[in-house]
Amino acid sequence: MDDEIKTFTLDEATALLPVLEALLKRAIEGKQAAESIEGRMQELARKIFLSGGLMVDISRVRRQRATLESHIQAAKDSVAEIDAIGVQVKDLDTGLLDFPCEIDGEIVLLCWKLGETRIDFWHTVEDGFRGRQPIDDRFKPKKKKPKPEQPN
Repeated sequence: MDDEIKTFTLDEATALLPVLEALLKRAIEGKQAAESIEGRMQELARKIFLSGGLMVDISRVRRQRATLESHIQAAKDSVAEIDAIGVQVKDLDTGLLDFPCEIDGEIVLLCWKLGETRIDFWHTVEDGFRGRQPIDDRFKPKKKKPKPEQPN
């Protein structure tokens, strides 16, 4: 088993944002839809309990449960795709992602949140989101020195 962590440059992480944003939105939508259905099913269970029983459309409840499971699976699949890319989902509710990045021989995390137009922050593994700091020149690509002009 390979324990080597995948790392990203700022440019590589930025290039992935459109794909990751789509996956993240799909995961969030699946989670929210599942939570909505789950809430309705819990409310039905509460009504049945309080009334001592109700006539329940069992086939409708089964369909709701199947829909619930499909939303949960869609969310799990999307998160698994993000994870397979090597990006960490830190908070699905807020759409928070971390990209491992090596700077000065240390692994830090580029930090991006759904709604942000680009990756502007990073933090250490230990500090987490609260330790977010602005991206600095260490993350920008090293400019190659221009080659001296050759005489004609």
